[in-house]
Amino acid sequence: MSISPFYRQYSDIRARIAPFRLKTDYETVKTVSIIDALINRADTVNAGADPSGRFGALAGHNIENYMTRAEAYTAALERGEFPLKGKFCEPGMSFIDHSFVEKDKKLHVFYIRGYVGFEWDTRFVDTIGHVVTEDLVNWTKHERIIDNNEVKWLWQAMWAPAIIRKDGAYYLFFGGNDMHEKGEGGIGVARADRPEGPYKDILGRPLIDEVINGAQPIDQFVFQDVDGTYYMYYGGWRHCNICKLNDDFTGLVPFEDGEYYKEVTPENYVEGPFMFMKDGKYYFMWSEGGWTGPDYCVAYAIADNPSGPFVREGVILKQDPEVGTGAGHHSVIHNEKNGKWYIVYHRHPIGATSGNDRRTCIDELRFDKEGNILPVKMTFKGVKADPLK
Repeated sequence: MSISPFYRQYSDIRARIAPFRLKTDYETVKTVSIIDALINRADTVNAGADPSGRFGALAGHNIENYMTRAEAYTAALERGEFPLKGKFCEPGMSFIDHSFVEKDKKLHVFYIRGYVGFEWDTRFVDTIGHVVTEDLVNWTKHERIIDNNEVKWLWQAMWAPAIIRKDGAYYLFFGGNDMHEKGEGGIGVARADRPEGPYKDILGRPLIDEVINGAQPIDQFVFQDVDGTYYMYYGGWRHCNICKLNDDFTGLVPFEDGEYYKEVTPENYVEGPFMFMKDGKYYFMWSEGGWTGPDYCVAYAIADNPSGPFVREGVILKQDPEVGTGAGHHSVIHNEKNGKWYIVYHRHPIGATSGNDRRTCIDELRFDKEGNILPVKMTFKGVKADPLK
């Protein structure tokens, strides 16, 4: 059986970049990752898919364009050049879309990192990293705990990690491929024995791979209720669903009425759901506005049960023109030792010209006597050391 010209070129490029995979400097790692992304997208199109529909009618969505760029980048590496230098965020600076879990009086935070560019073929986030702290100030980082090499169905990106510990194992839920149509991607799940990984894809496919109730399967958050039930909240495109996970997180179980998904979308919801409990109440939070713009913000509701109804109380985190803009997609931390609460979120620095320029920040979260969340004061300093032990 003859090999097509495409697969000859595909195999040739993979063989040529293989020696560069052994190098660990930033520019080489960055360029190799982008070459991988380009030839994998070419392979997707070659197999009959059309990624142009995911991102609009942009020019150059064809095999020849992908492979021409991949060939040029590979040739540049072989000449000792870095064709993408200065074009992307530094790996590790894209410390966003985080989640956390506590163990041994340490806070383990999970975040996305990668090469976020301004053209279609460079919007590529291939890695989830991990940092750990005992005092919210000093951190130890593990940059690559899972990536697209482990998750074989990923061809574009992975983001919005949601971590939860169960029966001594750690389960990492993530969004993949910016799914717009069934079969393109969705919400995946991986497992590890330690917070810092390595994580292994436990399904080999997305857990949820279709749009239900108008909710794009992204931005998942897993919450354990007081009765032991594990719920997952998720959704983009201004719709949010709740579903129940089975015991090993490989599937869903129905609600009492037989339904697997229930829409719980509050007023003004856009994406980024988060749930926590305080004083027996369910605090449901989410992001509003567009993540690339200055008006991205966080709102919340309080309910008596995990499925709502969630009546919007108001915005508690928004831009401050003197500190930063576009503050959203957050997590909430509670230090049970002293009762303090914190909010971790990302925002655009003053003067940022790109929606992809985001920084993760931490500030205090306060409540009034009635349990309402007070407006968050964004700062440059963050928080003081607060030992968790």
